[in-house]
Amino acid sequence: MGVEISEIKEDSCYVGLTDDLLNLNEVVDRVRSPQAGAIVMFAGTTRDNFGGKPVKELQYSAYKPLALRTMLSICKDIRAKHGLVSIAMVHRLGTVPIGEESILIAVSAPHRQAAWRAGEQALEDCKERVEVWKKEEFEGEGGIWRANRDGAPGQSISEPDSTLNP
Repeated sequence: MGVEISEIKEDSCYVGLTDDLLNLNEVVDRVRSPQAGAIVMFAGTTRDNFGGKPVKELQYSAYKPLALRTMLSICKDIRAKHGLVSIAMVHRLGTVPIGEESILIAVSAPHRQAAWRAGEQALEDCKERVEVWKKEEFEGEGGIWRANRDGAPGQSISEPDSTLNP
């Protein structure tokens, strides 16, 4: 079975959503160019704790068609604003164990300053706008669903109350 990915390529921008392991080299190769003097790569990984609680894993879900369009819009805006050669953004969906990547963002630019600034803005815009949600699974507890934003409050998950469903 091959890698299953939803993707859009347009105007030197590449965006993708996948349930498979992310490959840093493949994403960097998408932005590699003789016109680029710098490539910046960001890899977001699942850490083993959040707010002092031990994290078991993260689970990501998305409304794929809308998430891909939003990701593409972000990439096009950032490419134009920072004069990038190319930009790629790939988000993993499903279960992401501790230490594995959930998002890769690569940007190439003629000069490093633009690449650094664009990479950071791409991540912040993605976390703020893209229709991806994550469930944090804690050791010995249930999970918490939250928008994929730093510090956003989450909603505790509990078993459904069978008395509410006749």
